[in-house]
Amino acid sequence: MSYFRAAICAALCFLGDASRGFGQDVTLSSPDGAIEVSGNLLGFDGEFYRVETQFGELTVDGSGVRCEGPGCPSLSDFVAEVIFSGSSSMAEVLLPALIEGFALRNGYQTAREQFGSDQFEYTLSREGQLAARFVFLVSNTDEGFADLLADQADVVMALREIREAEHILAEEAGMGDLSHAQRGRVLALDAMVPIVAPSNPVQRISLTDLARTYAGEITNWSALGGPDAPIVLHLPVAGSGLAQALEDKLLQPAQLGLAEGIRRHDRGSMLVRSVATDPFALGIASFAEIGTTRMLTLTGPCGFSLSAGRRSIKTEDYPLTAPMFLYLPAHRLPRVARDFLTYVRGPAAQIVIRRAGFVDQAPERVPLAIQGERLTNAIKAAGPDIGLEELQRMVATFDGMQRLTMSFRFEAGSSRPDAQSRNNIDLLAREIEAGVYDGARLVFVGFSDGEGPAEGNREIALKRAETVRQAVEQAAETANLERIDLETEAFGEALPIACDDSEWGRQANRRVEVWVR
Repeated sequence: MSYFRAAICAALCFLGDASRGFGQDVTLSSPDGAIEVSGNLLGFDGEFYRVETQFGELTVDGSGVRCEGPGCPSLSDFVAEVIFSGSSSMAEVLLPALIEGFALRNGYQTAREQFGSDQFEYTLSREGQLAARFVFLVSNTDEGFADLLADQADVVMALREIREAEHILAEEAGMGDLSHAQRGRVLALDAMVPIVAPSNPVQRISLTDLARTYAGEITNWSALGGPDAPIVLHLPVAGSGLAQALEDKLLQPAQLGLAEGIRRHDRGSMLVRSVATDPFALGIASFAEIGTTRMLTLTGPCGFSLSAGRRSIKTEDYPLTAPMFLYLPAHRLPRVARDFLTYVRGPAAQIVIRRAGFVDQAPERVPLAIQGERLTNAIKAAGPDIGLEELQRMVATFDGMQRLTMSFRFEAGSSRPDAQSRNNIDLLAREIEAGVYDGARLVFVGFSDGEGPAEGNREIALKRAETVRQAVEQAAETANLERIDLETEAFGEALPIACDDSEWGRQANRRVEVWVR
């Protein structure tokens, strides 16, 4: 009886709607019948019941409960169901690849069934017994959040960070803080890349010109060093995470809006095919999905140039990175779904992500010797405030060390790390807990933009580095920090990765890196 009472007392827990459409009367009672609770069954995930009662919504552990009534589910043949909704880029390639990898690793057989052009499902079976059903509603990021808020989906597939209005609505609906690292998880990394047809002679474009082109201020290729021909603009459909991320990261900082008449595409593959066959087209595509088109190198007026590549995306040195998120409400998902979400964060899944053409999150170490482009930029940017002595101090500090492929940045006007950085804090903390860096020296190094006095910038950069280090230490709850040497350092504006002529460039330069020996 005490066990059942404890289960009732745990009723403030949340439980996901693994099975929808219950809404039928049930009575849950302890084995001796001394305690019982009646109400409408809202959900059952194979382990826990969620019931709407006269006391409010209760979550009860099914292992110590007898269920009676027309709404009681079958415990012997329960099939977990999880509904994913949102980004077509994630649904069409990445998630199916990860499901296949998870199934192979855990002894499941998979089957896929298509329902029209915008819905399909994977079933997982073992020894002929159906165990789980993963349903995919394929649309865009906006629709994914709408489905979650309407309780029509369990997981959102998003190519952008949750927006404030969505965040507020989710909290009001009892879904918890979706901006928390455990609720908004980065699954893989991608980037927005400007693409042209192989026959187009233009090789590079500045971020400023790219923004002005999509705002309709530049309309002819001759202004970009190309032929005298009108520029035909292409973008993913409105509401897609990639298109919205472009507006958030490129246009809004420049206080520009999208031009009219841009050609929109429901699928990234359709956009790529259209651009590849039109010598006067300019498109924004996913790095993982450029097909036969050619990417343009991004440049800046200070002489920096940045190309999209696996390493530059992973380090966020490339300016238009686009993390791929899974957003989860604060509800309990079925065990198989929880196992899958644990798998996608592990090392085996990172291999699958790479093979699927996306950028994984497995930390890599980049020696100083192969960072010539960054050091060249530092020398170019050196001036009265940052002289030879400071550059020599920086190189001497990094000598014999390697940079980890994770960066940390902060939300605009805030001391809070941004969404990808919160994910990186959690990722680094898990590696420290696992003993990956036992006996090593980790240095959190702060950098700044070039606005203001150099000494003040270095002090601000040092505070940012200390903030990140403290956040990692707090997240690594089970780690023995005596086995690792954690330090902070700062070089202010000495190692810029972008031009300071724009808000985006300054934001990119304000970062914290981690170096290890």
